Amino acid sequence: MTAPVDERLPLLRLLPFAAQHVLAMIAAPVSSVFLIAAGLRLSPGRTASLLSATLVLCGAGALLQSFGVLRTGARLPFMMLPGGAAVAIFLEIAHAHGAATASGSVLLAAALLLAVLPLYGRLVRFFPPLVMGATVLVIGINMIRVAAPMAVAGRGTALVTIAATALGLLVLRGVWRRLSVLIGMAVGTVTAALTGSVFPAVPGDAVLSLPQPLPYGAPQFDLLAALPLMVFAVASLAEATGQTVLNSEAVGRTPDPARDVPRTARADAVLSLGAGLFGGPVMVTSAENIGIVQLTGVRSRFVTAGAGALLVLAGLLAPVTRLLAALPAPVVGGAALVIYAVIAAMGIDILRRSDLTGRTKGTEDTDGTGPTGRAATAVVALTLLAGLLPMLAPQLYAPLPGWARTLFGSGVPAAALTAIVLSALFGRCAPRREQSREARPHVP
Repeated sequence: MTAPVDERLPLLRLLPFAAQHVLAMIAAPVSSVFLIAAGLRLSPGRTASLLSATLVLCGAGALLQSFGVLRTGARLPFMMLPGGAAVAIFLEIAHAHGAATASGSVLLAAALLLAVLPLYGRLVRFFPPLVMGATVLVIGINMIRVAAPMAVAGRGTALVTIAATALGLLVLRGVWRRLSVLIGMAVGTVTAALTGSVFPAVPGDAVLSLPQPLPYGAPQFDLLAALPLMVFAVASLAEATGQTVLNSEAVGRTPDPARDVPRTARADAVLSLGAGLFGGPVMVTSAENIGIVQLTGVRSRFVTAGAGALLVLAGLLAPVTRLLAALPAPVVGGAALVIYAVIAAMGIDILRRSDLTGRTKGTEDTDGTGPTGRAATAVVALTLLAGLLPMLAPQLYAPLPGWARTLFGSGVPAAALTAIVLSALFGRCAPRREQSREARPHVP
């Protein structure tokens, strides 16, 4: 008997299910490209080319995860997209060191992820929810600052976009709620047209177009600049573990993290190498489509393979990418503010999995490695301090040597390193304090 995950559906039944998966995730790659294009001030033509490359990579990732080739891809109904936090880190590196260095950082992060996969079991414990939550919170706050100038350029249009997106998130349900960002951008675009805003012209009349490799020139490799993305890549193993287990359960397969998680992450790394060559950020496996699998009861990996084929086709159709690339900057800026606010909220939600009060006996972040109680609160506080000082008081780091300014003068790498180091230190000290307390003689 064929397992549900391996079921082959007739084409007429497969296509609507595949389109539903595309609709559930399309907002992420489109908005990610707009954020990068606005942050790097790309021309409409280069924006269209980057969007084409991103959609093709998302489609290729879905095909790779669904079919699995040479132990790359978990053979589960997964979709792939640019990581939200990865986009923020990519832009921060590009602002500080240039777009070519940001592309080089993506390549270094992908190469590191491939290299550490044999050590998967030993590395995940260094990235408990305490570390990930504090770091993601800092990423969201830092990128709100980056996106704000785009929104200020057209205040009315940006406010309409924000309001429409927020209303969608609050009122809509299911697939439509996942499309709130696109709906908000559509409402903002209509508002811009009605108020006489100028839409950028995207040159070209071709029907098909191939993505342009190395859009920022030859990648530049700087280990210190790349450190935040390298940390993100390794930390993504923790997220990949949860998603792979959840997806396995959703399709009725017995979870086997030791076998499947490296395959999932290997596909992430391979697609990220492609993203680095075509000017995009690190690619990650998406959990959004797992909800569709659970809602529809259609567990076939051939459905997500069909969705991947649709994305590749959309990326190669030049009129589609030119149309999307012509959106006004205030619309993109308004949507960006909501996206990064949601990322910050995700950080808070991840932190809720940690015991910051010390009232839950035996609660630890992951496998007993993370601190709890006052120690955990101290880690979060110092991580926020390290992450926000470069934004609020950048002059503080002026006396430091160049390498130290690179490392600590940018909020995200400073926050990530602070969280990892302090979590590991407090995590090691906590068991010793407990042992000391237990060994102490009781005095009545």
